[in-house]
Amino acid sequence: MDIHLTNVSKTYGRRRALDPVSLNAGHGVLGLLGPNGAGKTTLLRIMATVIAPTAGQVRLLGHDCALPAGRAAIRRRLGYVPQECGFPAGFTGFEYVDYVAILKEWADRRTRHDEVRRVLAVMGLTDVAGRRIRRLSGGMRRRLVIAQALLGDPALLVLDEPTVGLDPEQRLRFRDTVSGLAEGRSVVVSTHQTEDVVALCPRVVVLHEGGIRYDGSPSGLAAMADGRVWTAADRDPGAVLAWRSEGGGLRQIGVPPAGAEPVPPSLEDGYLLLVGGTGERQEVPA
Repeated sequence: MDIHLTNVSKTYGRRRALDPVSLNAGHGVLGLLGPNGAGKTTLLRIMATVIAPTAGQVRLLGHDCALPAGRAAIRRRLGYVPQECGFPAGFTGFEYVDYVAILKEWADRRTRHDEVRRVLAVMGLTDVAGRRIRRLSGGMRRRLVIAQALLGDPALLVLDEPTVGLDPEQRLRFRDTVSGLAEGRSVVVSTHQTEDVVALCPRVVVLHEGGIRYDGSPSGLAAMADGRVWTAADRDPGAVLAWRSEGGGLRQIGVPPAGAEPVPPSLEDGYLLLVGGTGERQEVPA
């Protein structure tokens, strides 16, 4: 297992951002779902060694994050995409990724530049590598941040909302890239896009109000809404959520009325039912 979190929590003053969380993960893609304020970014910042937990133990890639030598060893094998990222003023795309490569101790200039060109090509940025970052679109900037995370073929990738700002084609290309990277390494992806989880992640963790509410397979999360999803012309009082479906009726989640015809649930249905209610943590084998 590359990721070992044991009773990890984080508080800021009197506010608890993350309840004691225990999580183990090995090779493959782990999807992290949760509403805004659930604690996802706090958890990923701890995994990326950006912040230290208030309590608990974090071991990544066999190293203890509490030790300076351990953090240094982890960072050499870590790729991180933060939710928000600033850029050095006046840099081109190539210069930015090259700068990150220098920080990652790529000393040989020729080897480093070959690696910078490789990751830029992976993210489809070769043609704009010489352009100033301030002149790049939001989607291109996001791809640039993903490119720097791929430097050095990292053993652990921590990706916080990596598809924000990407158009549908770019998101599909991102899925293709991550699917290829999942072999032989650990990838943690936080996202609001449930379709990305279905496409990429054999395991999904739902974080809500600082704690883990579900840990299992996407199909298991969808199954939590079995018998709780139906369609009707009008909203029913027992519906927790309802929205207009493609066929014109209202797709509803909650307690169906007598005689309602259940419809097959999706991962999104299970997720919405879970975070919209007060459900306890659920674990379903992947």
